Amino acid sequence: MTQRAVTILGSTGSVGRSTLDLIERAPDRYRVEALTANSRVDALIRQARRFKPRFAAIGDARHRRALEDGLSGTGIAVGAGPSAVREAAQRSADWVMAAIVGAAGLAPTLEAVRRGAVVALANKECLVCAGALFMAQVAAAKATLLPVDSEHNAIFQVFDAERRDGIERIILTASGGPFRTAERAAMADVTPAQAMAHPNWSMGAKISVDSATMMNKGLEVIEAHHLFVLDEGRIDVVVHPQSVVHSLVAYRDGSVLAQLGTPDMRTPIAYCLGWPERIATPSERLNLAKVASLTFEAPDHERFPALALAREALRRGRGAPTLLNAANEVAVAAFLEGRIGFMGIVDVVADVLATVPDPQPATLEDVDTLDAAARRAAASLVDQRSRNSSVA
Repeated sequence: MTQRAVTILGSTGSVGRSTLDLIERAPDRYRVEALTANSRVDALIRQARRFKPRFAAIGDARHRRALEDGLSGTGIAVGAGPSAVREAAQRSADWVMAAIVGAAGLAPTLEAVRRGAVVALANKECLVCAGALFMAQVAAAKATLLPVDSEHNAIFQVFDAERRDGIERIILTASGGPFRTAERAAMADVTPAQAMAHPNWSMGAKISVDSATMMNKGLEVIEAHHLFVLDEGRIDVVVHPQSVVHSLVAYRDGSVLAQLGTPDMRTPIAYCLGWPERIATPSERLNLAKVASLTFEAPDHERFPALALAREALRRGRGAPTLLNAANEVAVAAFLEGRIGFMGIVDVVADVLATVPDPQPATLEDVDTLDAAARRAAASLVDQRSRNSSVA
């Protein structure tokens, strides 16, 4: 059996760790070409010593010496800084997991795309902030893009791409997060720890907070628009607290096809890692009799305005999704730092969308310019809120 060479961009995050767990269970099938992390240098050193990649890169250049010392004598090549992360993506791996959170993942993921690799996309922000440009690069390089998000992976599995005219709409499911039944007034005092306590999924801090605000589902609507080439009006969202039905595709004859499974990210990762075959995973098997009941409800846009805000940005087009994503990243970071309240996240994003110009980005440099403008505006709004809170 020929081994598949694998690079993992963002190997110390939850998706990266799950990918390595699957690789370790099938050492004859896979070898690790490169691993990258942003700042968790100790975790990256442990992973590199265990999986023996040919290259390891740390995004935060301040950790260069620590990485060099930690991997001294191993024969593993080492790099530091954003250019080193891009170098990791450029290396000749057959399959690349793009799992760097946020807009920071765009540049290295594009490096993997441009050389025509099979790219497993766990970074939804690539498509949110630069969707049309990103997909054009995928087409030009004849790269293969496999969606890792459980919802988009589910749709990918039941989406009849060869007979698109039969597809009526797609339906993304949402767990509703930890505050699905909370009163809006009570959410004003939510702490970061409460927001990160997702009832079903084990995820990183930023994604967990996005799930709590339901911004994550709004970003997924934008991602689905680009992945499956569907208008916003043909992408529905339904709240499904059990997280068993991961998403659905409705066809014009009335059929609705769904992909089901236990809430374990190793399942969609394995689908991409083994593609076009299926590989075994240790995921708990779905027992419908044990689950007993599955419930569904419409999202509450009054209590969770982030979803409607993301839809508005998608309908508006131009650079609005780029502004949305950048402002949300700044606002979530500020919430996690205790500088603004939970409800302030969406308020900051809405203010940025209302005040920052959003011309159509024609190049990736234009995307960077829009992203930077949104971050400056969001940071200013956060500072203002933080000062007002201190005065009060």
